Amino acid sequence: MDVGCESSSKLHLVILPWLAFGHLLPYLELAERVASRGHRVSFLSTPRNIARLPPVSPAAAPRVDLVALPLPHVDGLQGGAESTNDVPSDKFELLWKAFDAMGAPFAEFLGAACAEDAGNKRPDWIIADTFHHWAPLVALQHKIPCAVLLPSASVVASSISQSQGQRVRLPCYEQKQNERIFTVNGASGMSVGERCTLAMERCTIMAMRSCPEWEPEPFRQVVTFMKKPLVPLGLLPPSPDGGRRRAAETDDSTVRWLDAQLPDSVVYVALGSEVPLRVELVHELALGLELAGTRFLWALRKPHGLDDSDVLPLGFLQRTHGHGHVAMGWVPQTTILAHAAVGAFLTHCGRNSLVEGLLFGNPLIMLPIIGDQGPNARSMEVNMVGLQVRRDDKDGSFDRHGVAAAVRAVMVEEETRRVFVANALKLQEIVADKELHERYIDGFIQQLIFHVADGNSDTAAPDPSS
Repeated sequence: MDVGCESSSKLHLVILPWLAFGHLLPYLELAERVASRGHRVSFLSTPRNIARLPPVSPAAAPRVDLVALPLPHVDGLQGGAESTNDVPSDKFELLWKAFDAMGAPFAEFLGAACAEDAGNKRPDWIIADTFHHWAPLVALQHKIPCAVLLPSASVVASSISQSQGQRVRLPCYEQKQNERIFTVNGASGMSVGERCTLAMERCTIMAMRSCPEWEPEPFRQVVTFMKKPLVPLGLLPPSPDGGRRRAAETDDSTVRWLDAQLPDSVVYVALGSEVPLRVELVHELALGLELAGTRFLWALRKPHGLDDSDVLPLGFLQRTHGHGHVAMGWVPQTTILAHAAVGAFLTHCGRNSLVEGLLFGNPLIMLPIIGDQGPNARSMEVNMVGLQVRRDDKDGSFDRHGVAAAVRAVMVEEETRRVFVANALKLQEIVADKELHERYIDGFIQQLIFHVADGNSDTAAPDPSS
């Protein structure tokens, strides 16, 4: 399709996601939607990450080039460890160090793409993720504008409020996490916060996988604060029927188990593939699910270094046999969340999981762990689509009783469940509004086309209309 883009001007975009599948997959969705409008996209990541991506949809595939850039060697970083999913948390600083060195292979790629004898259209825009502080500098050397992708509006707005001295009530454990964002990561020599700040200072415009309909007040606050244009991308929701991945999912054992359950009877539990809990908290979560007494399907990533037999409490699988199902491998999350048997989603509140859960109107049991998850969870609490699990303010730990209470409030107690379901369905109307999100993609592309026509690759001036 060539939706909303009547101009004969076709772009060549280079998209550079961060080395995490929570970034790679939604920005592959962005690449497909741009390519479906007739534009060309070079989608860059490391060789192993490129190999693990799902197939590009047939409609977009002719205009999406998957380009592998080498991840520079760093002593101590295991070979083949190219995403956050491959690296234990105590080794992340090594991945950051390797990532910072990717500026050199990126510069080589861009130089070749801009060469007069390259034979293809030179890139018109670089679309770089939040941490790519080196991308705008390389882009500027070739007079190519650069857009930087920001976290959710809730996250940025929370950071703005704190920087302005406003009182923001955060749990102590989350305050400590935020302080670490601006702490230099040993081997890498740079903090996460510094990377983000430099990327925003050096870019031409900013873009965000969000929209005012999804985060009304946080989005308004961010637009007001930023000194550069901020372009909403919409939510980039996956296809409601599971899209290109559905054919490979239909015979999955987890789906067959769900098929045997009653409608709205199952809590789907998934805390992401990249944020494993300590084993003692895995046990508390398990015992909380058992105590709640509801049916559950748990997509569990076991902690590093543990045998399968040590992951769950002794006898848990036997005691919950028949009303619980634990899967320690990959599961088709979109298909599961769309299933009629699922009545609620126990989630860490990563942006992808929130979009996928609410795409199907599932109320939420929220257990945020790190990063953007805390602000995202509070934003969802404001919308009254679910409830957070009770936590210890100092260290963020939780117990089985807090898990059971939250599960029962969302799944069993009729009065509270009625409220959460009604509000989840209201947000579903936003997430599932395909025309709304397609319009945001059209608007983003038009911004890029107009800027190319203007011929300015320098840092953008403030745009009062953004």
